[in-house]
Amino acid sequence: MAATSLSLAGFKGIRGDILVALRKEQPLTNKALAKQFGLTENALRRHLTELLDAGLVIYHREIRGQGAPVFAYSLSEAGEALFPRAYLDPLVDALESLREREGTEAVVRLFRRRWDTMAEAARPRLAALPLHERAQLLAEMLAAEGYMTEAVSELGLGTTIKHHNCAVRDIALRFPEVCSAEAEFIESVLGAPVERLTHLKDGCGTCAYGAPISLQPGIKGAATPAPETPR
Repeated sequence: MAATSLSLAGFKGIRGDILVALRKEQPLTNKALAKQFGLTENALRRHLTELLDAGLVIYHREIRGQGAPVFAYSLSEAGEALFPRAYLDPLVDALESLREREGTEAVVRLFRRRWDTMAEAARPRLAALPLHERAQLLAEMLAAEGYMTEAVSELGLGTTIKHHNCAVRDIALRFPEVCSAEAEFIESVLGAPVERLTHLKDGCGTCAYGAPISLQPGIKGAATPAPETPR
């Protein structure tokens, strides 16, 4: 699994780690977070209280089984805003203008060209690698673009690419069609068809793409070796 390094200004150490943990998987209970970081529930609760007071975390009560209700914690809008967003308001305005002039497909083409450029640059070093190694390098490439991406490969089940943060979230909410260009980029780099499993814009905790283990052709655009002549 590719680790993602993320610096949150003003929130280092355990509080920063809690914010990242919630971005990756939310909601989480105090007990689950305490277990994840090797702390007592009381010690972890003090950090959560600071994040609640800062307006970065919210909670709600959940009924789990027959026990007493528990508090489940998630990021607030302010907490979500701490994570990278590869856009500016003027960019959104420019995309709106482009859509008005030339239609939504023109916006998609704009994103597709950028993804195509990245895929073309990556092909030489990815062409000879097996699927799981291509997936790890893909996760690193996307992490450098502001996504919190990891590649999870399971024996016999294939590879899953997961975004825990979308670097263009607000753009994707306004122009959901651009997500198709992202999916095409992932297929191009992996050299295998992928299926979207979850989508952040639909309220899921991640954007996830699955590539079955049986679908492992070579990188698109890579040279195909000539067949051997029978002897």
